[in-house]
Amino acid sequence: MDKASRALAEDLPEGIPNTLAARAAHTNVPLTTLSHRRRGRRSIEAKADSQRYLTPHEANAVVEFLLQQKAFGQPVRMKHMPSIAFSATRNRPLADRPLKPPGPNWAKAFERHRPELVAKKNRPQDWNR
Repeated sequence: MDKASRALAEDLPEGIPNTLAARAAHTNVPLTTLSHRRRGRRSIEAKADSQRYLTPHEANAVVEFLLQQKAFGQPVRMKHMPSIAFSATRNRPLADRPLKPPGPNWAKAFERHRPELVAKKNRPQDWNR
């Protein structure tokens, strides 16, 4: 629960009127944010969570698979990652399952957000020590 939702849910102390302006001043939350939450608008974080292609559990499974393939000496090419992610969503209920694999830029963004997937570059040894 974000700060604005908590500010709307908690009771105000005695002597403070039950208005959005007074609640915003008391809880140090912007008035417009409180107004949006009261009308049902989600926070930016909640919206971002709902727009992710994979759930955290599925993302961990995909990362585990990719690291395992890399350890076996068969690294997975970037162009195959969307189909692997699409396969990971097969355990969801039919209503929650995506209809198609993620877009072409999804794999690079997924790699950027998961630092364990990025290969470490070996620096050449300095022979003139």
